[in-house]
Amino acid sequence: MKLNLKPVVNNIKLKLPKKGSFIFNVLTLMTGASIAQVIPVVISPILTRVYTPENFGIFALFLSITGILSVIVTGRYGLAIMLPEKDEESVNLLILSILIACGISLIVLIIVFIFNNQITKLLSTREISRWLYFIPFAILLAGIYQALNCWSIRKKQFKSVSFSKVGQSTTRAATSLSLGLLKFGSTGLIIANFVGQTIATLILGWQVWKNDKNKMKFVLKEKIKKVAKKYKNFPKYSTWSALLNTASVQVPILILTPFFGSEVVGFYSLSHRVLTMPISLLGQAVGQTFFQKASENKNNRKRLQYITFEVYKKLLYVGCFPILVITFFGKEIFSFIFGAQWIIAGNYAQILSIWILLVFISSPLSTLFIVLNKLRQGLMVDIILFSSRVISLLVGVMFFKNIEISIILFGTVSAIIWLGLCLYILKLVSIPYLTSFFVMLKVILISSLPLIILRFTIGNI
Repeated sequence: MKLNLKPVVNNIKLKLPKKGSFIFNVLTLMTGASIAQVIPVVISPILTRVYTPENFGIFALFLSITGILSVIVTGRYGLAIMLPEKDEESVNLLILSILIACGISLIVLIIVFIFNNQITKLLSTREISRWLYFIPFAILLAGIYQALNCWSIRKKQFKSVSFSKVGQSTTRAATSLSLGLLKFGSTGLIIANFVGQTIATLILGWQVWKNDKNKMKFVLKEKIKKVAKKYKNFPKYSTWSALLNTASVQVPILILTPFFGSEVVGFYSLSHRVLTMPISLLGQAVGQTFFQKASENKNNRKRLQYITFEVYKKLLYVGCFPILVITFFGKEIFSFIFGAQWIIAGNYAQILSIWILLVFISSPLSTLFIVLNKLRQGLMVDIILFSSRVISLLVGVMFFKNIEISIILFGTVSAIIWLGLCLYILKLVSIPYLTSFFVMLKVILISSLPLIILRFTIGNI
């Protein structure tokens, strides 16, 4: 008797995500992001044994400066690439973004040459001096990559984005490991990061040129001027919003380094990096795909509301348990994986975990500020976030003069603000505050219960 497997196969095909669907696009981006994140996760226990906390502290300071400048290097015109109906307009935004990135990088290079000594004294870290000259090139690469990435997402070239991330992660990991074993110190981490960003930009640039070089015929000086004027709200509002948002994340490193030194910042940076891995792994993939989907449905408010609430719930279900594991067992996990000297980083991770959970849930949805043209409101939120974080840190370092209290104040204030932001974002698409809050509370309580029991059990053994 011949077994007919065709109905079974057809049934499986029906259940699989369809090509081009939201889930399929998320999975495509997440596959690349997963591979890109698994590599540094695997080598992290080795890196924390060949690099010192002080090495990580210098590297974190370099990343903080480049991270802040990178978000404004394209004038935020890169994000506008997603919005036009026609590629003719978008490709001019792409070129405009790259031109602005070149201009801003050149300005930063001139500033570094003139004020290197003053910047070094301000940061109270002599070793950062030589690396300041790398910052203009690092932000130029970041700006070009951002613009190419937004174009690729618009064109639904999710495989290209994933491939570039894998290339970046692989080369960065191999370079940092090799230079770490050769005792290069913080130099190895910074060079590895630069090499990885270069590879990612070249890969994505080649893919975009190969697939869409025919679009370049639409690029004209007059059209570039036209789109610059049409989307002027992006540099006017979104630039400052993004700058404040990123600065508020990086401000602990910039404030803690002069007061407590590079070693303490090394502990903080590892705790922050480990906690944000879920955001890099899934949050960015969901955020980019959600941005594309929300842009398509911006005129269909009911559909947009449905998509937003579904993404919100999925992020809650996926993110809660893994991050809460760190909340309850951070010190033990860090000590076991990274070595006993990193137990302090585990303690910091426990303090910051609730804030990172709220960022994981809210950050992918925050593109609604762009989609719904609420850039001014987004800027106000970021002003509140930045000022409250700076104040909390300054209170900790200047009045209490204690690193742990400083981080507790920073983490608590950040969590409260991000909770309010999350509920406000959902309200933009008419989802009631109470509905959003009780869904979140329910998922957090259910996820926490087995961990509380386990923590109590272990504590009584």
